[in-house]
Amino acid sequence: MPPKNSQKTYVDHTYYHIYNRGVEKRDIFLDEKDYVTFLGCLKLYLTPSKPVDHRLARTLQGSSLSDIQKVIYAPSRQPNNHEKTIELVSYCLMPNHFHLLLRQVNKDSMNRFMRSLGTRYSMYFNKKYSRVGHLFQGIYKAVMVEQENQFLWLTKYIHRNPLKLASYKDDPCKLAGYPYSSYKNYLGYIHQPWVHPENILTYFSKTNPKNSYQHFVEEPLDLKSGNKYLVLE
Repeated sequence: MPPKNSQKTYVDHTYYHIYNRGVEKRDIFLDEKDYVTFLGCLKLYLTPSKPVDHRLARTLQGSSLSDIQKVIYAPSRQPNNHEKTIELVSYCLMPNHFHLLLRQVNKDSMNRFMRSLGTRYSMYFNKKYSRVGHLFQGIYKAVMVEQENQFLWLTKYIHRNPLKLASYKDDPCKLAGYPYSSYKNYLGYIHQPWVHPENILTYFSKTNPKNSYQHFVEEPLDLKSGNKYLVLE
């Protein structure tokens, strides 16, 4: 029997919760540069296509991408661009896995995007750590979003993932400080043009703290109402 959520239904203009983890549950991010490289790939794939200027290319935290680019693609070659076919709603990178919530425009958009992302990051990781073989535990998993509540709860689940880490354990107030999730975009602390929180934020108040997105994320998970939407491994 195939692993849960490995068999996918591809539908145009549909949202999906995508996740994957390291083979044998091993870490896929070992230091800060690994996280930044993965985010750099997301930025390159989801930013409007234009000639790459290596002098100006920047990662999330401002460091040069020139050394990363030498690994993930030839400097003279333009990277694949999925900006017109993929809309990234939220993300969270954890030491041994990642979560993405995205919308695909065409039924083959998600598969192409994930193939590009997985291949390029695996090439970078294997070269850096002198390893061979698969980095991820099989093909990525995907859950199609079919209900409005599921759409909202998935962003909450994704943004609460750092609470599994010892340094963030059971302290939702620390979530805004986690550097490898899209949560700061939702709070207005940063703006990554390749992340699109707009549709989610329309459900929440900008002026009433008790009806804000931050309150929604940081209040305890109501398993009775939310857990049914989190169909994972």
